[in-house]
Amino acid sequence: MKQKIGVLVMSYGTPQSLDQVEAYYTHIRRGSAPSPEQLKELKDRYEAIVGGFFPLRQNTDRQVDALQETLSRNTQDKEVEFVVYQGLKHAFPFIEDGVQQMAEDGITHGIGIVLAPHYSIMSVGSYVKRAEEKAAEVGVTMSFIRDYHLHPQLLKALAQRVSQKLDQFEEAGAARDDVKVLFSAHSLPAKILEMGDPYQDQLLETSAAVADMTGVKDWQFTWQSAGRTATPWLGPDILDTLKTLSAEQIEYVLVAPIGFVSDHLEVLYDLDIEAQAAAEELDMRLMRTDSLNTDPLYMETLSDTIITAWEKE
Repeated sequence: MKQKIGVLVMSYGTPQSLDQVEAYYTHIRRGSAPSPEQLKELKDRYEAIVGGFFPLRQNTDRQVDALQETLSRNTQDKEVEFVVYQGLKHAFPFIEDGVQQMAEDGITHGIGIVLAPHYSIMSVGSYVKRAEEKAAEVGVTMSFIRDYHLHPQLLKALAQRVSQKLDQFEEAGAARDDVKVLFSAHSLPAKILEMGDPYQDQLLETSAAVADMTGVKDWQFTWQSAGRTATPWLGPDILDTLKTLSAEQIEYVLVAPIGFVSDHLEVLYDLDIEAQAAAEELDMRLMRTDSLNTDPLYMETLSDTIITAWEKE
């Protein structure tokens, strides 16, 4: 009999239909419902990217299924069987639901991993805290993978995507060295810097590694998708960065959103619609790298990280 280990795959979550948007954002806002104006703006954004049909949740579901397949394949000759569960921060099944299901299935030990390669106490740390609390309640012993931002397979997948888009720029007549590469990730409140949080440093490490692998010399890091709060968030925002680059007479820009691993609102709206419109207004040509989604290299990254963590226990 193989030892059964639960794998809790955690991610942010997304509404599954337009009529779930209000409940979803109320949960994000800790019970405070968005105003009618805010709700309309949010629904308009979803309408703009999906036209009323929601593929966003399916992207995460497919990642979870693909990871299960990859783990099963990679542990055929080992004395362990990994059983994958999903836990979402702001939608059902919630993180607590995933841990509860693990316990109900008779699993006593689990490993948690987040679909985000870079650690911050405000992002990955908050997922881990919720899972730990529920695991203690139901008697499941859990360990957690907090980051994997320099895993060779992850870097290879990201580098391939950068190279592919640079090839497209060349095919369209732009010199490769004339393309400015912007690596981006979701902004967080700037106070994390005072806390010694590793989030920014890890993102820069990933960016530098991918730039080195692809021979990119002209690159910089920028932020996106900041929350609308009174406290300052990490910047500059990509829309401001584009204005600065335009003033420097940069004509070609490639955005590589390395902080995101699948297609969702922050990629499909904030970059593909909002940033693209800003670039067109500035007479710039902007492309972005394809999301990882279920790329085999990303699945191998997660699988290897999980198996290695188990072997070290």
